[in-house]
Amino acid sequence: MVTIKDVAAAAGVAPSTVSYVLSGSRRVSERTRAAVRAAVDDLGYHPNAGARSLRSTRTNVIALALPLGSSSYLPVGGRFMYGLSSAAGRLGYDLLLLTVRDGDAGAYGLERAARSRLADVAVIMGVEMEDPRIGAMDALGFPVVVLGRPADEDAAPWADLDWEEAAAASLRLLHDAGHRRLCFLSTVEEDIASGRSYSVRGLLGAERAMTELGVAVRTLPSAEDPAELYRRVGRRLDALLDADDAPTALAVQHPAAVPGVLRHLAERGIDVPGDLSLVAIGNFPEDLGGLDVTRIELPVERMSSAVTRLAVAAVTGGPAGGRHELIPPEITGGGTVAPPP
Repeated sequence: MVTIKDVAAAAGVAPSTVSYVLSGSRRVSERTRAAVRAAVDDLGYHPNAGARSLRSTRTNVIALALPLGSSSYLPVGGRFMYGLSSAAGRLGYDLLLLTVRDGDAGAYGLERAARSRLADVAVIMGVEMEDPRIGAMDALGFPVVVLGRPADEDAAPWADLDWEEAAAASLRLLHDAGHRRLCFLSTVEEDIASGRSYSVRGLLGAERAMTELGVAVRTLPSAEDPAELYRRVGRRLDALLDADDAPTALAVQHPAAVPGVLRHLAERGIDVPGDLSLVAIGNFPEDLGGLDVTRIELPVERMSSAVTRLAVAAVTGGPAGGRHELIPPEITGGGTVAPPP
């Protein structure tokens, strides 16, 4: 059976673009439209018109597509589950949890929700820059809203923290404190390789700051087991700190790694912030074990409220204040930033 993905591959476009051409819901260049139409004719693709009638009745349910690819993602997912459930309840909706593990076939769980009328709309978490779930659901006529910021910002409504600015602002803060040997420790290699939007956006912000300020960018190693993550992070830190041009300040975009980073520095006899300054990016206060860390916290409540409003607007057609909400980062002062020694 020919799918919309087959058509997209043949035409050299994204699945969402195929959907736009077939539905006429967005403006597409004539060249792209011709390529899609040619691929449709060549492959004999027939859209599932019956699926587009699924919105005839409402369930007042929002489905949450939560990936369970790694144990490190679970604490974040749990907080958003609570935030989204509370926000949905205030608007008269219930939340249906759809968990998907890496290796599961495409958007299978979402397709079941769409075809069986389990929900009116879905919120996609763990979004990738080029997330196939968006185009797949658009082809089914099932609305989705993204908790994240995909590469195609017009593909679906979305809400997210401005991770690019969060990384850049953290590095500027350290630079303004007098540091010139700065280092950005990104999220784990696994998330960067899979194109998770928050990790890619953070790197983009660090690279922008690198051009402006002269910042070294390093990725953190991947590890499922917290103890193994701590060992690998320790080895990565040792390589940085033993170099001739060792950094005097770190910006760290990895909630689970910050306590281990601070512990490892203490074991080496490095005082924070006397010897080395640090800013944590995207953390929850409780992740830091009561430590007074300069940080940009993840605004779960605001993100949950924003994406829920967008989800309801996608169902009702009511006003949502725009299709996107990019939340500016706020730096919370702490005791881990000081002038360089």
